[in-house]
Amino acid sequence: MSSRLACVLLSLIVPTALLGACGESDEEKAQARVCDAGDDIGKQVKELSGLTLTTATTNQVKDNLNAIKDDLSTIADATGDLSDERGKDVRAANDEFAASVKQTAESLGKTTSIEDAASQLRHAFDQLATSDKSSFGRLDCS
Repeated sequence: MSSRLACVLLSLIVPTALLGACGESDEEKAQARVCDAGDDIGKQVKELSGLTLTTATTNQVKDNLNAIKDDLSTIADATGDLSDERGKDVRAANDEFAASVKQTAESLGKTTSIEDAASQLRHAFDQLATSDKSSFGRLDCS
């Protein structure tokens, strides 16, 4: 009787295991890439927001901004494998945030005093955090 039960259980487990090994669709993989890149953007923005004029280094800011640039590229590349509606939402969020990053980068370094630079840096990073929440924050990655 125990061998019969084992056979029944095996017949239930094996097909489930085989189905689990089938992998993800291209759309699911693209969705995962979008969500991972969006999470990394949030991490990079948080790091930037934590910087002050005395703690920020040029290389650190460049590294964070380059990571964001790479993440935006990853998201743009992945949208082709998403459904039309999801792709449209992701493209809109990506474009909105990319424009914010560009505007922030262009506005930095246009002051002459240290106090103005510190204020400008804080404002720029706050803008990126707000833009991240308003663009990628509305995407469902759950």
